[in-house]
Amino acid sequence: MKIHSLKEEISQYKIENKEDVEKFRIAFLGTKGKLKVAMGLIADVPGELRKEFGLLVNEVKNEADSKWALSKNAFEHQQEATQVDFDLTAPAYHGHLGSLHPITKTKRRMVEIFERIGFAIFEGPEIVNDWHNFTALNMPQDHPARDMQDTFFLTENLEFLLRTHTSSSQIQALETEKLPLRIITPGRVYRNETISARAHCTFHQVEGLYIDEGVSFADLKQCIYYFAKEMFGSENIRLRPSYFPFTEPSAEVDISCFICDQKGCPVCKKTGWVEIGGCGMVDPAVLQNCNIDTTKYNGYAFGMGIERIAMLYYQINDLRLFWQNDMRFLRQF
Repeated sequence: MKIHSLKEEISQYKIENKEDVEKFRIAFLGTKGKLKVAMGLIADVPGELRKEFGLLVNEVKNEADSKWALSKNAFEHQQEATQVDFDLTAPAYHGHLGSLHPITKTKRRMVEIFERIGFAIFEGPEIVNDWHNFTALNMPQDHPARDMQDTFFLTENLEFLLRTHTSSSQIQALETEKLPLRIITPGRVYRNETISARAHCTFHQVEGLYIDEGVSFADLKQCIYYFAKEMFGSENIRLRPSYFPFTEPSAEVDISCFICDQKGCPVCKKTGWVEIGGCGMVDPAVLQNCNIDTTKYNGYAFGMGIERIAMLYYQINDLRLFWQNDMRFLRQF
């Protein structure tokens, strides 16, 4: 028997199924297989060639063992893979993927709009002291504007509180950042108010601040105009005189109702206008509280409630829907 021919026969043997695996084992590795016969011939080989012949037979046997083991393992796994307990023809299950909350989507859209015109993001803490939330914003202890906000105080001496507006972050920025300064301060704020369709004890704001030399009210109006156009597609805005302790002059910002095209609807209360926030030129007293030279610098500030913008943008009529975690509501976004 030519051992080289046997080696070639083993390598070319085709194993296509589990039955072929067993046939291969019997033909080459069985008790009457060809390798068993070859190993029995070692005694008839001349002494000087016996060692070489034995090594060659062992090499061929190892190859046969390896091929048999690999083939057996492959077909056993193939059989396990086909023995499943479910219908392979059934349609795949598509689970519900999560999505961004409408408040988060609105906040990101607002931030992205203001970033286009040079505003940087400045985020401050939600727990602040009286100075940053009231006093530095031109609201001393006896100022009547403090009565306009029902506050969550955290200490008995009323020193620390949950911020009632993100204007507290603007004071921190004026104290720590270099001028000129152009920032927005998005974040969560807190008011001790009764929850209703139009109010909540916690909500979100985006406030803006621009401090530089020679800033005018016209700059403020153009900034608000750009935001209204980009956010709502509304090109008409109006500024109504108002009062805020930290800006002078101050104004409420209205945009033309994009829902009814100023013809009158429940959203605009038949007026054709919808309020979106407040604004004004920063009161010099606020800048002086932050050790800023008011003979050189001035600026403007504005603030908008993110929930208010979201309600207008998505035409939602009840603020409480944002907090009820009703999947029927949230899946719409």
